[in-house]
This record gives sequence, C-alpha cells and structure tokens, in this order.
Amino acid sequence: MKVYNTLTKQKEDFVPLQPGKVTMYVCGPTVYNLIHIGNARPMIVFDTVRRYMEHKGYEVNYVSNFTDVDDKIIAKSIEEGVTAEEISTRYIAECKKDMEGMNVRPATTHPLATREIDGMLDMISTLIEKGYAYDVDGTVYFRTRKFAEYGKLSHKNLDDLRSGNRTLLVSGENQKEDALDFVLWKPKKEGEPFWKSPWSDGRPGWHIECSVMAKKYLGAEIDIHAGGEDLVFPHHENEIAQSECCNGVPFAKYWLHNAFLNIDNRKMSKSLGNFFTVRDISEQYDLQVLRFFMLSAHYRSPLNFSKELMEASKNGLERIMNAAEHLRDLLAGAQGEELAAEEKAGLQEAGSFAEKFDAAMDDDFNTADAISAVFELVRFANANVTQQSTKAYVEVVYRELLKLADILGLILEKEKEILAEDVEKLIEERQAARKAKDFARADEIRDTLLAQGIILEDTREGVKWKKA
Repeated sequence: MKVYNTLTKQKEDFVPLQPGKVTMYVCGPTVYNLIHIGNARPMIVFDTVRRYMEHKGYEVNYVSNFTDVDDKIIAKSIEEGVTAEEISTRYIAECKKDMEGMNVRPATTHPLATREIDGMLDMISTLIEKGYAYDVDGTVYFRTRKFAEYGKLSHKNLDDLRSGNRTLLVSGENQKEDALDFVLWKPKKEGEPFWKSPWSDGRPGWHIECSVMAKKYLGAEIDIHAGGEDLVFPHHENEIAQSECCNGVPFAKYWLHNAFLNIDNRKMSKSLGNFFTVRDISEQYDLQVLRFFMLSAHYRSPLNFSKELMEASKNGLERIMNAAEHLRDLLAGAQGEELAAEEKAGLQEAGSFAEKFDAAMDDDFNTADAISAVFELVRFANANVTQQSTKAYVEVVYRELLKLADILGLILEKEKEILAEDVEKLIEERQAARKAKDFARADEIRDTLLAQGIILEDTREGVKWKKA
C-alpha cells in the first residue's frame, strides 16, 4: 500500500510503527454551527481510509477531536446569551447526526479540547522549561526559530514568511520576540470561559489542543495525521513544532491532506451565497449520495460541487443499489448449494474486480478507480447472474458487491420503514388470530413487528403501538 505523504511530497510504502496496528489522528470541526459540506469531505475521505485499513487487517485506533473552545463558539454564545458549553454541546450532537447520515463511523475516541486542559498545561510547561516557549504578561508564545525544522511540512521558509507574507503573521507582534511566534496560552477577555494556569486565567491556543489529544490517545509518535489541506499551515506545521520539541521524537510518520471543495467552480463562502451545510443537502438528497459524490474523485484532487454532479452521483449510486436489490431478489428464489462448472469460471472474473478495487485503494486510496471497479462488478452481475444461477453463485457475487460497497461506506441493505397503515393491518390480523385462538400466529405477528422496531401494548382501550 502506498500513501502520498505531504511531508516528503511523494508516495511512500505504508509501514506502520507497530506491525498490524495503525494510529490515526484526524482534525475534527470547530462546533459553533451545523457542519458544512467542506467539513464533510475529510470526514468521509478519512473514514474510508480507516475502513480500507481495517479491510486489510489492521487494527486502527482512530481519533478525531471536537474543538469546543474557540473565538467563533464564544461569539455565538454571546449572540444567543448562553454559555459556550451549551453551544458546543448542541452542535456536537448535530454533527454526530450528520455523520450518521453520511455513514461516517464514530471514532475510537472523540476527545473534547476543554476536557484536556491539564495535558495542555503540562505540555506548555515542558516547552517553557526546554526554552521553546516564553511568557509575556500571561500570554505564552512558541519560539518558532528555535525549532530548526519549522516549515518542513508546508515547505515554507521562515525568512520568506516574515518578509513576503505579512498576512500570515499573527497579531500582537510588538510583545513577541519574533513576529512568527504563535500562541500556546492566552489570557481571558471579559465574559469568556477560562481555566487557571501558572501564567494567567485564560485558555489554550488552537494548535496545542491537537498535539495534546494526539499524544494522550495515540502516543508521542503516530502513524497518520490527516485533515484538509487548509490545515497544513499554520495548524499542522505548529503541531509538529510543539510536539517534536516537547516529546523529542517525530510526531507523525505520514501526513495526508484532502484538497478543497469548490461550489460551481467558486470557493464556498456565505458572502457569495453558495454556502451549504450537510443538513441543507439532506433536504434534497439521501446523504449516501453526498458520500458517493465525495468519493467519486481522488481525495487530493480539488472537487467541484454542483447540482449536475450530485444528480450524476445519485444516478450512479442507484445503479449499484438496483444491482444489489436484483441480486437479493434472485437469492430469495435461487436453489443449489454447489456451483455449476461455468459458474466457477465466472467467479474468477468476479474476483478480478475485487483485485482491481484493492489495487486502486492501495495506490494512495484512489476511490475514483475503486468505484470504477465496483461498476465493473455491477455490469458483470447484471449480465451473468440470472434466475438459472445457483444460490451459491448468486450469494458469492452479492456478498462481493456488499463487501466493496461497505469499504466505501455505502449502504446497500437499507431497511424499509414500515408504514402506519401496514402496522394497523397486522394488528387487525393479530386480533383476528387471537379471537380464533390461533395464538401461534398472534405471537408471530407481534415478533414480526418487534423485529421492525414496533412495540405493541394491549390496553383496556385496545391495542396501542409505538416505535422502539
């Protein structure tokens, strides 16, 4: 398996630090509002990377944080007249709903920045002791020039940054030793949440949060650190500086970054009126369509979002789902537990599509080519699996399609929601069975409904039902 490493700007063989195990940290969203479709891309992409790693037999410890203390969260809390914690708690819950809709599996751990303050105080103290950080009136800064390798991820030169990119400089230059030094801890302002520290009552800088959470839940040295390409500088660059100066070991072996998402070939922004939340999209499409769309291009390629491309993704996903449904229908009526001679040859061809799928994913997680392999399997199934096929043959092809779709996080076996009128009909049938003393049938109907999440309650007023 080869992965493109932002650090070295080339594809490298993936060799984890510990055989059979992968430690992976992905920067999560700042929770001050509903997540937008730009947030969705790294969630979907790196969830798919994790799924593929697990398919290859790795045990993956996958950590993705929620940034729950930030200027935007505080501004939102002031605007609504509630606490910052209320804002972050609300939008973490909303984010998890959207993740479920996109079939993004929960991380092994979803740490919250506000619950890791002690670790941040420890890391900042160590950096001060080692001479990598300094305190000015309660604000603690990191000395970028003391870390000789600063800029190695973004491939930026410190002197060039200082002279040619004034917009990248952090405010407060007059009290810093160097304009490019960045904040590790800052004093509170009136009305802001704060924590006590040796330097001031205040809160951590953004960059220190991820360094501490990665170390606590994965270790001082990790296999993969991932996120959007907008985080390369300064966020990930600063994480490297802090972590390596504090811990004395390389921070992450492989750095993976997804490219930007544009809307109708323009950068997404509220001012342009082309800003879409995942919830907005869910009102027009099943979020599985959004997931399919996100995986239809290589993760390092810029991706353009448009209604036309979403419609194409919807049609493409429907082709796969229709093929799966057709195989399910054939399976219900198929017979024969042993493969026919010609079917054995057919399964060899079907297996070649799985090999193509793996080859695509082994080449830096090329989901676009992996989806092409899935479509080849769909065409094969539509042409070669018929009512005359044995049950054994249909089942193997069906399971192969399910397996590849599951690696991509595409759900092909969706339970159909039972309609209220269908529930009422079954209740009437159950009542008739009870009157006829056919208690076995009555119990069977109750169990059927229970399996579909419907609970029956026998009351004096009659039978009532509710969803479990």
